[in-house]
Amino acid sequence: MAATLGPSGWWQRWRRRLSAWNGSRMLLLLLLLGSGQGPRQVGAGQTFEYLKREHSLSKPYQGVGTGSSSLWNLMGNAMVMTQYIRLTPDMQSKQGALWNRVPCFLRDWELQVHFRIHGQGKKNLHGDGLAIWYTKDRMQPGPVFGNMDKFVGLGVFVDTYPNEEKQQEAQKRRYSPGVQRVFPYISAMVNNGSLSYDHERDGRPTELGGCTAIVRNLHYDTFLVIRYVKRHLTIMMDIDGKHEWRDCIEVPGVRLPRGYYFGTSSITGDLSDNHDVISLKLFELTVERTPEEEKLHRDVFLPSVDNMKLPEVTAPLPPLSGLALFLIVFFSLVFSVFAIVIGIILYNKWQEQSRKRFY
Repeated sequence: MAATLGPSGWWQRWRRRLSAWNGSRMLLLLLLLGSGQGPRQVGAGQTFEYLKREHSLSKPYQGVGTGSSSLWNLMGNAMVMTQYIRLTPDMQSKQGALWNRVPCFLRDWELQVHFRIHGQGKKNLHGDGLAIWYTKDRMQPGPVFGNMDKFVGLGVFVDTYPNEEKQQEAQKRRYSPGVQRVFPYISAMVNNGSLSYDHERDGRPTELGGCTAIVRNLHYDTFLVIRYVKRHLTIMMDIDGKHEWRDCIEVPGVRLPRGYYFGTSSITGDLSDNHDVISLKLFELTVERTPEEEKLHRDVFLPSVDNMKLPEVTAPLPPLSGLALFLIVFFSLVFSVFAIVIGIILYNKWQEQSRKRFY
């Protein structure tokens, strides 16, 4: 049988093996490329990014749910659709949120948000917008774009309704702010739990910076990126359909603790819009630091911004346990009885001395 193969049969069999081996290697290469786990260089410097799947979300949204194995939780009126997650529908008085269950302990990171805001409302008859969060607390509904007020961490707001301007018009006063803002408007705020977001002024007193972002009812994709590197906060947007990042906010000296949660939320009032999130992708950024930078960039326990004074927060005293309360009451009673006994003894001695003076 071996003799019947001949040189040509041996060559054909070797070539089939080589082709199968090359096919397997190509399949392995495609799997590696599709995994998204490999490093990718960003920018001109020595910066590489790694996709962190435990903090990322994309179609078909299999990690979203209420179970213990879910990486993302929904809250309020948020719903999972086939092509997006709808935080709020185009209906009045709705609020919804989407929160990551895994705290983020990355030192330098970049969050890319693919979102869409659209609805039936005409000019200035829509609202209210959405927010992206990196905060200490999660799943806490409230008035700030569907999240709690006096939060601890970072909030980035895509505000679609000019409250301050409309209030000035309602009072028949000319709207003349120091710097004219055109809505929709993106702003950022860092809070240590002591500040309230001022809705009546669209967050102006506490914003770190902002820019106009025409993002409603567009027929192409809209993106927002939040980058935190070496305590430098940068926010950029891609809302022109050109696949190019455009600068919006840049703030140095931002100090954010590690171990906070990523989330996004939205709210509607008398006016409404559809607020959809298509994907959230978090990348770990690896950057080189000098020994001096390593000393300066130590971990912090409360958010802050250099050259910006935030009111100090007085931590509430922890509640007393049952045993501690019992001991306090018990020793208070013992001390009271002891004081009464000493008082009686001293009073008797004083009476004896008084009698001796008269006799």
